[in-house]
Amino acid sequence: MTHTPASQPAGSLGERVDRIESHLAIGQLPIRYAIAVDSRDLDAWTGCFEPDVDMGRRGRGREVLRAHIEPLVRGFYRSVHQICGHRVEFTDRDHATGTVYCRAEHEVGERWIVMAIRYLDDYVRVDGEWFFARRREEHWYAADVTERPQAVGFSGWEGAGEPPLPGRFPSWDAFWADDASLDGLTGMP
Repeated sequence: MTHTPASQPAGSLGERVDRIESHLAIGQLPIRYAIAVDSRDLDAWTGCFEPDVDMGRRGRGREVLRAHIEPLVRGFYRSVHQICGHRVEFTDRDHATGTVYCRAEHEVGERWIVMAIRYLDDYVRVDGEWFFARRREEHWYAADVTERPQAVGFSGWEGAGEPPLPGRFPSWDAFWADDASLDGLTGMP
């Protein structure tokens, strides 16, 4: 029995090592973000983003970002953000996109809000270091730990907004389009 080696990945050894190191560095960003939010370390939190982060109509830069996020994180006391999965795709040597799954818990007064979140990320390498260029949050539900998400219309916390998932997945509607059993599966499609 002969063994045929797998084909070699494209690129030089240096390019492949750079890609691996970049993937590892990008993989730390969601974890650093979660720890910074949960510890209310706003300097570490804003430090996860590129120095000239674009905040749209609000302006640019980490101070603008901090001014936006500080009132939001003052809306809950304790929090726990658990990173559940992370996919990274490179668009070129210094840019990548990613999808991060997260389960987050927030203490809001007497309530303990549980959320299932998907982050859609854009990453950029600046002076050899990887940062978030953009981070968009979408979620499946937000509900008090004592509630079923369906009982509160999947939106049991005003701070979370209306949940766009799972309907935002391009394949979702087509998958369920002609399924007669849908009525038995959910009362809130």
